[in-house]
Amino acid sequence: MSRMLGQRVRQFGEKLVRRQPLEPREESEIPTLHLNTLNLVLFGVNTPKARIYILAGAMAVYVAGPAVIVSFLLVALFAVLCAFCFAEFGARVPRSGSVYLYSYVTMGQLYAFITGWTLILHLGVATAYLTRAWSYNFDSLIGNHISQKLEGMFSEHMPSFLAPYPDFVALALVLLMAGLLILGVHDSALVRKVSAGCNVLVLSFMILSGFIKGDLHNWQLTEQDYKLATSGSSDSYSLGPLGSGGFVPFGFEGILQGAAMPFYSFLGLNAIVTAGKETPNPQRSIPWSLGIFISSCFLAYSGVTAALTLMVPYYQIHPYSPLPQAFHHVGWAPAGYLVAVVILCALLYSLHVVMLTMSRLICAMVEDGLLFRGLGKTYARRGTPIVAILVSATLSGILAVLFEIFHLVELMSIGALLSYFLVTFSVLILRYQPDQNFSKKEKAEEEIEMEPIVGASPLESVPEAGTSNPLKSLCDPISTTPTLKSGQIVYGCTFLLVLLLTILSLLLALWPSRVFSGDPGFTAGAVLLLLLIAGITAIIWRQPQNTSPLPFRVPALPVLPVLSIFLNVYLMMQMSSVTWAQFGIWNAMGLAIYFGYGIRHSPEEKSDPQQQRSVSRLWMNTPLMLNPLKQSK
Repeated sequence: MSRMLGQRVRQFGEKLVRRQPLEPREESEIPTLHLNTLNLVLFGVNTPKARIYILAGAMAVYVAGPAVIVSFLLVALFAVLCAFCFAEFGARVPRSGSVYLYSYVTMGQLYAFITGWTLILHLGVATAYLTRAWSYNFDSLIGNHISQKLEGMFSEHMPSFLAPYPDFVALALVLLMAGLLILGVHDSALVRKVSAGCNVLVLSFMILSGFIKGDLHNWQLTEQDYKLATSGSSDSYSLGPLGSGGFVPFGFEGILQGAAMPFYSFLGLNAIVTAGKETPNPQRSIPWSLGIFISSCFLAYSGVTAALTLMVPYYQIHPYSPLPQAFHHVGWAPAGYLVAVVILCALLYSLHVVMLTMSRLICAMVEDGLLFRGLGKTYARRGTPIVAILVSATLSGILAVLFEIFHLVELMSIGALLSYFLVTFSVLILRYQPDQNFSKKEKAEEEIEMEPIVGASPLESVPEAGTSNPLKSLCDPISTTPTLKSGQIVYGCTFLLVLLLTILSLLLALWPSRVFSGDPGFTAGAVLLLLLIAGITAIIWRQPQNTSPLPFRVPALPVLPVLSIFLNVYLMMQMSSVTWAQFGIWNAMGLAIYFGYGIRHSPEEKSDPQQQRSVSRLWMNTPLMLNPLKQSK
């Protein structure tokens, strides 16, 4: 009985970490090396950035004030760390795809499900956020008549953790976009170029307007200015909190919380890494393109927020329609209406891309057996995944109707931070593992070659170096190449490292004053945690690394990934308890689906090559946010 139980437990564990092999590609599917650094930068820049039009106002009013510029600087520096990790993670898989596909090929089934489930939440919340933002801007354009009517009807009956009123305009927009997707309406190269051009024009015009109509006094506001603004204001939306006034009204905590929220705006680095496989010199092109892309994003975002907070006092910024209202505030009403129309169009395009990406991610997980088969049902006449589109629209519609836009931003940000945490964690693990064959053909050949060895006597096997002294193998391993044992040591040390970093982040997020003021208990605890983290990092550093050639490798391992993991965890700790509760409920639902359905219905091997290749074709048709290769050809 004990042997049978042990065998079942082993089979269960093997299924959790089973990797999906890749089908060998045909000659026609192999990309040509024709891209340069400029092409990669354009791939990232073309990723929809319309969400920043709304986020800048909400962050300035409620989170950081004018110091939101510093928040964007911290986000840019943090994005560089994540971008390097993402580049190596994508370079390990000789196929273009998404984070979900890379996770399944390199880390295994459970890891891939968690990654895909997190991305579904992120894309669903992004859809709700975009539709709610579109509704706010449309309502502002027509004089706020819709919000005033709905708020008067429902505000008294809505709980405090939900929006003041259900946004039926946002729900109608989600359903309309779902109908267009079911009918097979897709974007074109011309639409992408026009959308990118409009975004650049709006951002440039906003920054230029800030230099012309801005007032430096708006970065030095006092309580007297706030009282004057309050007495002369009739718009309830314009009365945000004052804080302590000045450039940093909400302190350093506000800057850190602001840094945790806009990280999803740097999603274009995903497209750059994916397209980097088509460059003749990825080791040079990928870092340069990532650096240029992140720098351009920082300049654009910080320039818009600087112009916005110079034109309008931060507590008077409209949190949901900041740019058009800023032009009304300085007396440029025609410019405000024009910018509002352009923003509405940009939000529609972003909404289309996000909903299309979400439905295709669901279909990919359905084909892998991790989600219910019924979700993959297609519309016969158009060939579109009708059930996946309707499910994603239903989820997004419920979120858009019930939740305030600020809560949606937090939930979206925590999903993005967890996704990049998983990527960084994977890079740290995989660098210290023995060589892995991701191709299905190579894996089969390797199994055939190993067949005679399987039948050999256990006494004839060569013992692994360093097994006689486990403590010595931690700091002074004999082998210069990764072994199964050294890989297991890195696995265990990395999990322990994440636990210690989480505890340290909780201390710094909940009791920062006690830690830095010299409180004996908290300060000693933080120092002890830092010493343990440094010791475990040293153990990982002493283990042999895999020297297999890659198009890109993260420098300064393991320090850079450890720093990235710490920043990820620390920024996630800046989120509210309500956001964590919602995120926990979503993950609990996902794990229930996986252990109740996915683990039993995911096939051991895909027997039909056409079915396996259909996943690749699915992702080759995915829009630029996750896979830019189709657009580059």
